[in-house]
Formats: sequence, structure tokens, C-alpha cells
Amino acid sequence: MNRIYFDHNATTPLDPLVRAALVAALDEPAGNASSLHRFGQRARAAIDDARGDVAALVGGAPAEIVFTSGGTESDNFALRGALRAAEPSRRRLLFTAIEHHAVLNAAKALGREGFEVESVRVRPDGTCDLEDLGRKLDGRVALVTVMLVNNETGVIQPVAEAARLAKAQGALVHCDAVQAAGRVAIDAGALGVDTLALSAHKLHGPQGTGALWIRRGTRLVAWLAGGGQERNRRAGTENVAGIVGFGCAARLARERMGEDVPRIAALRDRLEAALLALPGARRNGDGPRVANTTNVSFDGTYAEGLLMALDLDGVAVSTGAACAAGAVEPSHVLRAMGLPPARVESSLRFSLGRGNTEADVDEAVAKLAKAVEKQRRR
Repeated sequence: MNRIYFDHNATTPLDPLVRAALVAALDEPAGNASSLHRFGQRARAAIDDARGDVAALVGGAPAEIVFTSGGTESDNFALRGALRAAEPSRRRLLFTAIEHHAVLNAAKALGREGFEVESVRVRPDGTCDLEDLGRKLDGRVALVTVMLVNNETGVIQPVAEAARLAKAQGALVHCDAVQAAGRVAIDAGALGVDTLALSAHKLHGPQGTGALWIRRGTRLVAWLAGGGQERNRRAGTENVAGIVGFGCAARLARERMGEDVPRIAALRDRLEAALLALPGARRNGDGPRVANTTNVSFDGTYAEGLLMALDLDGVAVSTGAACAAGAVEPSHVLRAMGLPPARVESSLRFSLGRGNTEADVDEAVAKLAKAVEKQRRR
């Protein structure tokens, strides 16, 4: 059976060049990057090279990159670090209602610790409601967090505009750019944000490695106690091989974006046109989107049943965020956009990547059409 992978927003296949870089790093003699001898300094040099590649992907300086275990840790570091470093008069956190669970659950935890947390509405097109953000901003807000690209709809958020509103009130701004890196050009400084989260496995790098870009001069309280790694910002012996793989993936993403994005956009548009030609199919999210993602509902169906039928037929898609797999509640993103429950529960996310072809698209559409028809007959 031909296996078709349309779930690149959950994770991406490891690029062969990244794999080669990982293996080469693992084959190096053991060395702790904090050690002063030759073995340690070779590990340090490899990390520094990768730091430069990751910084270049977001238009930052190498010294502004802190390596972490992934996007979840980066988001937690940004939120917890900013709130705990803020002045006593600033104990409020604002976040959009469509943030990833790494942000939503970190916010809930901070709320239980006594901070004031509040969500900002989104518009029916899937973008942050800037008017609602403006109404909720005041001098007590320490941090505003707005993702750059939504993981379920692919809708690009007005981060720069949100940052301008937040800065006018003296608040810091965090951006979860996990789904954006490698899919849109990022200039963290121009966005006006103070911190920006990244994850290697969303751009054909290894799982378990991420980074937080921290604008020079931004004060965060480190939330891991230990050694002085990452300039005392993130304790723990560095994952040298993972970081090397991340650096390679970041470099490839930057070099290939001009070729990858238009090719994948054409595939997504071909897929979307065919899906929307099916009776009762509607796209979710009308705001500006990244090239690889479409979210479509199919009236009279149940998404989890479609997903399982497609999986048995060799096609991998998703009903939403991978970290929410198995959850009984429907998508918080689609609900926040105001979609009715029946439409939310009949929606599938298709996210394409570097290895997909037109043949994949056509075969997947044919198999989905059969699955939809079969489920509706039942």
C-alpha cells in the first residue's frame, strides 16, 4: 500500500542531510560542551555553529538563541520567565484563544499560582481580534502572547500589529512561531516581539530539540535550577547531536524556502480545490495562511471516523493538534472561531510537506471521497 503523509504540522520526516549531520555528531568522541579540554570545545564549537544557523532563520543574533527540549519548553520558559521577572504591579497575562496547548496550559498553571490570565477573542476568519486585545490591554499586563501561525488552520496571525498595541502599554510580547519557521520568512526583531519559540521537528529536524529567541536585554527568570549552560538561562547539559540536527534543518529550511513554499502551495491548492468540490465540504479559516495547510469540514460526517478510515487506506491526516490526540473535546481553535459543533466535529486538517507529490494529492482525494460517501450512507 502506498502511504501518504499529510500530517506535517504534527511532525515532519527527518531530512536525509539532517540525519547525516546527526549521525556525524553522534560519532564524534564524547565531549561535554562545558568542559575546557579539546573534546568539550569541539562540542561547544558544534553548538555555536548551530546557534548561528537557527538565529539566521529568524533574523536574530546567535547570542539571542537559547536551546531547549522543544516548543513546549520554549513557550513555558517565555511565559513563566516573563511573569516572574515582571514588576509587582504587572501580574496579567493575555493570550489568544487559539494558542497551542503549550501556551494555554502554561497560562492555566500561572493562573493557579495567582497571576491574572485572560484570553483574547479571535475573528471568524481565524485571526486574533485586535480590537478585543486593545480593550483588554492596560498597565497591569506583563505579557501578551500571540502565535505566528495557527497549527490547525494555518492562518497567519497579526503579530506585529498586536505587538504595537502591547508595547504601547509597556507589556512584553511572546510569539509561538513553531508552525511558522521554514514556511514563512521570519524577522523576529521586525515583528516587535521579545521572545519567539521554535521547534526542530516541525522543519524536518529531530524531535526533542527546540529554541527560544530572546531579544537582547529582555529579562526572564530561568525556571530550571542547575548549571550555567546557555549563559545561565537554561540549565542542563546540552543535547549536542539534537542541536546540530536543528542547526542543519534550520539552514536547509532557509536555503530551500524559495523552492519549497511555492511548490507546496500549488499542491495544497490542488488538494483544497478537489476537497471543496465534494458535496458539503467547507474550508475553515479564511485569513491569510501558510502554504501547506488546509482545514476542511465535511457535512454529515464524523472526523475521527474519516481519519481512521483514511489511515486504514494508507493516508495520514489529523483532526487537530497532535498533543490533543484522543481528547474527547472538539477543537478549541474551531470553537473559538465560532463554528457550530457539528462542523467542528466533522473537520480534518491536511498539512503537506517537502516529500508530497501531485499523485499523493489525487490518490488521497479519491480515498477521502469514498470514506465520506460511505460514512454518510451509514
